[in-house]
Amino acid sequence: MRKIGLACSYLLFCVLTACQSSTRSNSNTNPILNGSSAFSIIESKEYVVQEIFLITNYGPGTPSKHNLWVALISDLAPYQEVIERSISPNEYQVFSDEYGNQIAEFDLVGLPPGKSLEVEIDYRVKVNRLTYDLSHCEGDLPTFFTQSEYHIESNNPQILALSEELSKGARTACDQARAFYDYIGDHLVYTFNGRNWGAQAALGEMGADCSEYASLMIALSRAAGIPARYLEGALYLDEPIDEMAKIEHAWLEIYLPGTGWTPMDPTLGRSLVFRDDYFARYTPDHIIVTRGRNPSALRGASYFSHIYWPGDSTVIKIDDFHWTISPIE
Repeated sequence: MRKIGLACSYLLFCVLTACQSSTRSNSNTNPILNGSSAFSIIESKEYVVQEIFLITNYGPGTPSKHNLWVALISDLAPYQEVIERSISPNEYQVFSDEYGNQIAEFDLVGLPPGKSLEVEIDYRVKVNRLTYDLSHCEGDLPTFFTQSEYHIESNNPQILALSEELSKGARTACDQARAFYDYIGDHLVYTFNGRNWGAQAALGEMGADCSEYASLMIALSRAAGIPARYLEGALYLDEPIDEMAKIEHAWLEIYLPGTGWTPMDPTLGRSLVFRDDYFARYTPDHIIVTRGRNPSALRGASYFSHIYWPGDSTVIKIDDFHWTISPIE
């Protein structure tokens, strides 16, 4: 996990990128954006999830603007259901961003010099284990989520060429998706870099972690005209995967004909031992926090964004940010 600070005399951000992290949005009810009709729920697991921030104003002043935006775990069928949620302090507002993500906005302008504030969000979440039927992978594909964007460079010549090469001999979009997935598992070298390099960088020699694995899979798919989108969240770590990832994790969905949105995790599936477990399957240790590679509400960050103004009035830091995830037996 890494924190990035961007400061100038007027503005200061504190953000987090992934990899290792009740109000409803109308977009979450749209089956075209959300749904799949070809899955089976195998089992469900419940967790108590706690997210804590410790924010300290080191002085000398009190800024005229001070906000924290936090992406909230929310209902997201068929993957998860939030059974309970509590947020402290209770002075906040919730809004939806362009992806339907739920964002809590805290106004912290009253935090005086020398004082700290703890923000705590507690959930009880039910997560489903899903399997998807890809036996009817025929039909037209929609055109949404096929464009190039920041960190998903699907129009890059190298990515276009690789997507075309891997697609040779594939009869269906499902075959193409599997070819992309296997290539990533066979060729990328996992390195927890704590960076946010994107799809194109994953083809270099710098190594890649979950954000690059997911971004490259999305870019290859979009280059082939297959809709794909980024998922980011918190991973419950347990054997045998606890050495293969961090709590803050990224994976993806691909829209396949006859199936709809279909999840896959090329990072955890990079080993041949586990590869089939994470292709067109959803394991109940994945808890989604956000959809979308670049949610505007988080200003290019993951999980949260922190700002105060003016930046030269004082020094405010997020001294701690952590998750606690406990299964309910």
